[in-house]
Amino acid sequence: MMKSHLYFSCEAVGADGTITTTLAAVAPRHYVIAGWTGRDAAAIEHHIHELGLIGVPAPSTVPLYYRGSALLLTQTETIQVVGPDSSGEVEPVLFYTGGEWWLTVGSDHTDRRVETYSIAVSKQLCPKPTGTSAWRWSDVSAYQDELELISRIFEDGKWVDYQKGAFGAIRPLESLRNGCFAGPHIDEGSFVSCGTLGAIPNAKGEGIRAATQMELEIRDPRRKRSIKHRYSVEVLPLVA
Repeated sequence: MMKSHLYFSCEAVGADGTITTTLAAVAPRHYVIAGWTGRDAAAIEHHIHELGLIGVPAPSTVPLYYRGSALLLTQTETIQVVGPDSSGEVEPVLFYTGGEWWLTVGSDHTDRRVETYSIAVSKQLCPKPTGTSAWRWSDVSAYQDELELISRIFEDGKWVDYQKGAFGAIRPLESLRNGCFAGPHIDEGSFVSCGTLGAIPNAKGEGIRAATQMELEIRDPRRKRSIKHRYSVEVLPLVA
């Protein structure tokens, strides 16, 4: 039985447009990471290509669902990883609590060296930073393609855009969710990380790359609000 909890400030929109906020304490029970979730075939090929450049083999099928330990989910401001070869990627995260699905932001932080021989194992080796705010999914699902997914990293002494695009580039989140959590009964504390966007290369042409700090964001242009989470990475020595 999982005892640790994540705490979310949950926003729900009323019939009159009024937003109410409640605090939810959620004990993660199940965690699934959806991979290769691009809606456009060319975008999927691009992500396969950029991962191929760092030695990651192509997937057997798309999308794929990787089971992860629910204990990986964390809201801490600093995570610890072993060795210098890990990096994050911004993802929309759906979770189930109180009889409803909610949306927050997270990072599928992954060990890239291990990823070259086992994606499933690589995803088990790093904590998964998660936001502390959430929106009721039913409030935004009808216009989900308008939502924006953004990440920034601290690189060469400044913050730079690392990923940027709209949810429209990702398969509809319901289809990804239903691929691993289909009704009628959903366990409280079910989480699914719903995929990401390609990395924006830096001046050296480097795409996927490590950073000491990362900022994650989901923007809702229609309601002019955002969910943000920033975390730092502490690299522990790789002892042979």
